[in-house]
Order: sequence, then structure tokens, then C-alpha cells
Amino acid sequence: MLRASINLGNPVLAQGTPDEPSGITVDLAREVAERLALPVQFICFDAARKSYAAMTEGHADLCFLAVDPDREKEVAFSTPYVHIEGVYAAPSNSAFACAADVDRDGVRIGVKKGSAYDLYLSRGLHHATVLRGDEGVDVFHAEGLDVAAGIRQPLTAHVAQRAELRLLEPAFMTIRQAIGTTRGRSPKTARFVSDLVTELVTSGFVAKALRSSGQDPALAASATV
Repeated sequence: MLRASINLGNPVLAQGTPDEPSGITVDLAREVAERLALPVQFICFDAARKSYAAMTEGHADLCFLAVDPDREKEVAFSTPYVHIEGVYAAPSNSAFACAADVDRDGVRIGVKKGSAYDLYLSRGLHHATVLRGDEGVDVFHAEGLDVAAGIRQPLTAHVAQRAELRLLEPAFMTIRQAIGTTRGRSPKTARFVSDLVTELVTSGFVAKALRSSGQDPALAASATV
């Protein structure tokens, strides 16, 4: 049995329910299982940190997470299959002209705890403060913060429903989504997964799976990256 840890908290990568998940990560897990002639079991979570924990604690064989230096201590990642962006939202009347203006003393940013952008901002910000919650937009609204950080697609949809908010451009980071296995496995395993991802990106499998799940096929990573 191939146990795949699926993060339903990222709507670009996975949709559906824990009983019936769908999306690019589910399609990729099925393809890996088919190549190995194994049945696949989906273990679903609502946050990346929970999916990561399942992987590192031995409850899953594959995870679908953003490549990050902190995670790479425990997880061997494939080449990326998708690139998405981390962006900020702020009140329309705020003084921020662009994303670079956010890192100032006194600025408070709401993030989803353990997300790729939480890890990235926690390392990279010099002045602004990160506040964590189950959802970045929820802690942003609940605490009256200055900025919310999130993945472009769901944050764009959130802003579209609220005239009092706007996105700050450009994106503050590119998030490289990849398949991960634990570092305790054979290096041959990591090479197999990485080579397969490269093949599936090159063949158009990833772009087709994105389109089938209602996502932009242009999010597919370059086969050379």
C-alpha cells in the first residue's frame, strides 16, 4: 500500500473531501502507485504542517508540499511539478504601495501556521511580525492585523468579495510544490520520484491534471527547473 498524505488546505493542489479527494496531488499519487503496481491510500489533512507531520512520523510514504529548507532536513523532495505564488492582501486605504513595503516596524502579518509562506516569512522578515492561525485571513480579520499573507488563488478570491481589501503586488515569493519522501529511504526512491515528476511535467500530464481540476495549467513547473 502506498500511503499518500494530501493537504486539502491548499485548494490549488487538492479539492474534494477526505473520503473523496481530487486534484493534481491525488492524480500524481495515483500515477506513482500505478508505476509501482501498488494500491494507494489517501490520508487527508487541512494544513501543510499536519501533512508534514504525518510524513515525518511514519504515517505516510509520500507528501505533496512546498520545498523549504526547514522541511528538507527531514524530507527529500522531487523536482517541482507546480509553481504558485505567495501574496499579501491589505486594507484598500493602507499606505502600502507594494509588497516590499510590508517589512516595517509595527506591521503585523496574518499567516496560516506551518505553511510555506509562514516558514519563508519567519526567516526573511527583518521588521514586521508574523501572527499565526488556522487560516491567515481569519487571524488577519479577528486580530485587526495590517496584512494577510496567502496563496494567490484563494487570497485573490477572498479579496474579490471584499471591497475594503486589495492585493499587494508583486508576489513576495514563488512556492515550489514537489513530492516528498523521508530521507531515511533509499536514495533510489527519491531519484525514482524526481525522475517521474520530470517525466510527468514534460509529457503534459501535470498541465492536464491542473486543467481537469479547474486550475490554471500554466502553473505547471518548467521541465528544466
